[in-house]
Amino acid sequence: MSKPAIPSQAPERTRERILKAAIIRFSTHSYEATGLRDLAADVGVDVAYVHRCFGSKEKLFREALKASMKPERLFAEDGDIAAILSREMMRERGADEIGSLDIAIRSFSSPEAARVLRDTLMEDFVTPLTERQQGLSEMRATLIAAVLGGVGILKDVIAAGPLRESRPEQIEAALAQIIQEILVSEDDDGALQHRPHPPKGTQ
Repeated sequence: MSKPAIPSQAPERTRERILKAAIIRFSTHSYEATGLRDLAADVGVDVAYVHRCFGSKEKLFREALKASMKPERLFAEDGDIAAILSREMMRERGADEIGSLDIAIRSFSSPEAARVLRDTLMEDFVTPLTERQQGLSEMRATLIAAVLGGVGILKDVIAAGPLRESRPEQIEAALAQIIQEILVSEDDDGALQHRPHPPKGTQ
């Protein structure tokens, strides 16, 4: 007997359940190994309903990345962006909280997923960061993303001893200083970008 095309829950709630199931799937399986039929089975709906909600696996992957990245949380807060980004990187996540890095590392080898990762990086991190920081080039915003991603991989994936054993606030302060240095470094034309330094206590 086939599964019902539409479950008893309201459509919006069902869409959220599909998205949550996708985040879990994409964080534990590669992009290529994740199928929409598997996701449909996880939620208990027909695969046609998943297509109707998201259109394709690529679009669902994009939604899962954005939902786990939560760019609105990064750029909605006022204050020193270097401190905000470093604090978010070192924030202790809940046991059931999945980050965008958990999803990204599973699918680096997939050309299709890599394209989505690049687009998401630009749309949800680089562009908002350059819009927030007047005069910041895309290159330097991308460099900040590279620093954050590298720290995340070494800390949470490789479990590098010095990063795992040091006090979080010590790493957070050092990371904020690195980001601040990128923000105030020379721009692509060689002109010094003058920006306020982090408040005392964050260095």
